[in-house]
Amino acid sequence: MNKIKEVVIGTNNGGKYKEICCLLPNKVKKHSPKEFDILTPEETGKSFEENSLIKASYFSKKTNLICLSDDSGLEIDLLKGKPGIYSSRWSGEKNNFDLAIKKIFKEMNNIKKDWKNDNVAKFICCMTLFWPNGKSYSSKGIIKGKISTTKKGKNGFGYDPIFIPDGHNQTFGEMKFKLKMSIDHRFKAFLKIKKFFV
Repeated sequence: MNKIKEVVIGTNNGGKYKEICCLLPNKVKKHSPKEFDILTPEETGKSFEENSLIKASYFSKKTNLICLSDDSGLEIDLLKGKPGIYSSRWSGEKNNFDLAIKKIFKEMNNIKKDWKNDNVAKFICCMTLFWPNGKSYSSKGIIKGKISTTKKGKNGFGYDPIFIPDGHNQTFGEMKFKLKMSIDHRFKAFLKIKKFFV
């Protein structure tokens, strides 16, 4: 199997791009869709796997490069798995996650006024590699945790300031980047894809 030496990372989200770049070996040449002026395709899938594949195949075909994309999101038990695959859409057109976090708190409060002991959640990441010849490979990573009652920390992006992974007291937003990157859902998904790069 030929090891991958060059990829386009299938995201226009700066935070996600940085995290995926950090997971990849240094010697792999990394491109952003922004270099090619390519917008993100519409995510019409019904699952993280489908949306991840939509992005990976789209960016690969547009650039004729191997693409590594991810689709990830937060599932909250109390909200019956919401926001799920719509996690980024909850932030609106301007990707305002303050807005999305307020929406989560509001929806949880609507179901249960005092939900601090009913706050089980998980982050899911599905990564897909797509080759210009049409071959693809997907993997999935899950980290379980709970929702913090308030926003904490300025690190990370998205819902990181309200997610406390099991076994830890800090939110992803409070954690040092290196620690988060060594335990989170993206890292777990990447472990299963790493063999194509090393």
